[in-house]
Amino acid sequence: MKKYLAELVGTFILVLIGCGTAVVAGDKVGILGIAFAFGLAQVAAIYGIGPVSGGHVNPAVSLGVWVAGRMKTMEMIGYWVGQILGAILAAWLLWIIARCAPGYSIAANGLAQDGWGTGYQGQYSITAAILFEFIATTIFVIVILGSTQKAAPAGFAGLAIGITLLAIHIFGINIDGVSVNPARSLGPALFVGGTALRQLWVFLVYPLVGGAVAGLLFRTKLLAAD
Repeated sequence: MKKYLAELVGTFILVLIGCGTAVVAGDKVGILGIAFAFGLAQVAAIYGIGPVSGGHVNPAVSLGVWVAGRMKTMEMIGYWVGQILGAILAAWLLWIIARCAPGYSIAANGLAQDGWGTGYQGQYSITAAILFEFIATTIFVIVILGSTQKAAPAGFAGLAIGITLLAIHIFGINIDGVSVNPARSLGPALFVGGTALRQLWVFLVYPLVGGAVAGLLFRTKLLAAD
């Protein structure tokens, strides 16, 4: 249970700080500021709870670890439950904080939900969102699995993972807001509803597919050093 609680806490940190920065200060810090918030929150979560659970804070990561043969099925399911609950709790708290600001409307301002199409960020198509989520998540989980294998330098995985997430956000925020994490997308979408919920399937399915592909590359030893 300690591992599952750690995943709840870690995912809560990532979603609250990352999405919170976008909602509360996005117009001040811009894409770079939001990207740094997600990247640094990821680093903080990994080093904070990593010794307990490994610091997945992402269902796609846990799936990749499972496919790679590094965790058991029931353990992965427990991680998913913790991650989803952490994301929902963070989105709920962010909504409570955000609505204290004069003029805030969840319908107009949202909770940093992901999306695509007319009216969203750079108005990229669903094809762009699908391709980005699949490719970015595959890259992200490759970095995670590679930097945590036995042959990798000890103690640096958290930095490599956080920097990768930062770079992914710089590249992708204008495309679809960046998910690469089904829990991160689910939490805000549940409260925003409407289009966010209708488009949510992309941010659930394709990060999981990307995570599974990355895991398969390590399970088949194509990218594994050990």
